Amino acid sequence: MRYVVDHDLHIHTNLSVCSADEGQIPDSIIKEAKEAGYKQVVLTDHYWDKAVISKTRDEFYDIQDYEHLCKALPLPKAEGVEFLFGCETDMDKENVIGIPKERYDDFALILVPTTHLHMHAADVTNFDPEYRAKLWVERLECVLNADLPFYKVGIPHLTCGLTNRSTEENWRKTFDFILKKDLHRLFTKAASLGVGIELNRDDIKRILNTDVKYFDVYKIAKECGCKFYMGSDAHSRGVSKNAREYFEKAVDYIGLEESDKFLIR
Repeated sequence: MRYVVDHDLHIHTNLSVCSADEGQIPDSIIKEAKEAGYKQVVLTDHYWDKAVISKTRDEFYDIQDYEHLCKALPLPKAEGVEFLFGCETDMDKENVIGIPKERYDDFALILVPTTHLHMHAADVTNFDPEYRAKLWVERLECVLNADLPFYKVGIPHLTCGLTNRSTEENWRKTFDFILKKDLHRLFTKAASLGVGIELNRDDIKRILNTDVKYFDVYKIAKECGCKFYMGSDAHSRGVSKNAREYFEKAVDYIGLEESDKFLIR
């Protein structure tokens, strides 16, 4: 059975400081979910807990603590839509992840990005594609080696433009430098852990506008047994609903079946 697009597990409100839409609030998110026909959506505002000490995390996270995220609670309800409370944390230059163990149970889903390289690369000014490819592999490996509740962890936007935002050509070359043997090794481990791999709206759009061969990253993940979820990464109204057309295209290009779906447990 073909993969059913019935969810969006990566949505921000205006509590994320990078959102400029004051109307991007839980009420508008669940309304949009109903219109899009989603059965499950997850709120994933940016988050770094005060209990996690880091000398190299970005100042972006100064206010993005647990108390700040909780301003969205309680989440509104709507018939036919499950609205869950999650977060998108981060990893600093020393590979410290911004969520402590004592907070794991507070979230239904924990997104741990590895590609926020504009903030946390070992050298944010080094755009050499080979260097960036090495960093991509190292950071994903660090997350997969972390002590996390992987049954409710998602890895968002693995092929996003932030991987190498210097030029489009350097973005392409970065993924050309990532060895297939490394992809097989990492995704085999991801599959064994049960972690979710995100199909991100902007990533899908970028690949469709560049070269569909870059879907091969996700095809390899599927071959290795990984499970996938859809994430619009919406920071403003309209994005989540309009992301569905890209999700559907990714399902077809990768050849996803319903058995490939990541389920929050």
